[in-house]
Amino acid sequence: MNPLRGIALKIASVCVFVGMASLIKATSDHVPPGQAVFFRSFFALPVIIAWLWMRHELSNGLRTVSPLGHVWRGVVGTSAMGLGFAGLGLLPLPEVTAIGYAAPILVVVFAAMFLGEDVRLFRLSMVGLGMLGVVIVLSPRLSLGGADTTHAEALGAMIVLMSAVCAALAQVFVRKMVATEATSAIVFWFSITATLMSLLTLPWGWVIPAPREAMLLILAGVLGGVGQILLTSSYREADASLIAPFEYSSMLLALGVGYIIFDEIPSTTMLVGAAIIITAGIAIILRERQLGIERARQRKAMTPQG
Repeated sequence: MNPLRGIALKIASVCVFVGMASLIKATSDHVPPGQAVFFRSFFALPVIIAWLWMRHELSNGLRTVSPLGHVWRGVVGTSAMGLGFAGLGLLPLPEVTAIGYAAPILVVVFAAMFLGEDVRLFRLSMVGLGMLGVVIVLSPRLSLGGADTTHAEALGAMIVLMSAVCAALAQVFVRKMVATEATSAIVFWFSITATLMSLLTLPWGWVIPAPREAMLLILAGVLGGVGQILLTSSYREADASLIAPFEYSSMLLALGVGYIIFDEIPSTTMLVGAAIIITAGIAIILRERQLGIERARQRKAMTPQG
């Protein structure tokens, strides 16, 4: 393991995923979300297959012990992707990014509900703080802060929040699946499932993209595959608790891209809410790391010494 390399790979994956989201947003005025999901998933497959072949893991990527688990993970994961893409067409990129940070906070709640994980007072309090941040980010869009907002923006806020809920559920499914499934299989079959599910949206009005739009969508798919590889590789090089906080660097990137490319100026309310969510998320990660160290010490103390 190489922690510095793991951090670098994680930051690279964040940059790639923000770039992918920007490409999807650039086509969102004309291309429906379901069609964007197809391009994102289908054109990621060649990249993922080539990566698995180079690592001699292609057979592991095809082998599965729990096909139904992949289906359920695919349903909620694809729903998260489609809702997120829809939100990109209705809200500024930094705002979508900030609301999306609710996902790792919700994972704590869902892991307690569905996996029976023990959640104590500190993590519960940080979950509450994080959700307060989400409410602050959402408040102008729901007319709670007195700001003018359109119905489309209010709908976009709720859509992105539902995307975060689905993303959190998908992470819980993955936590359960890793006990029997290889990471390569989870990555491969999700792309397959998302590609097939996206085709179900054909009756809702796919369009023939202009050449420029088609190029952007294909590039988004390639970047999605590259980002997934970088993310997976980062967790091979360093502990999850070490590199997870670097996920929040996406806010700086989203602010820069939103301002330079899409002429989006973030509100103070959004920035304050995002800061609260990030603080709560990092606190949970650091607490998880400390608990992991303590559990390791307890196991070592209980191990018979020869």
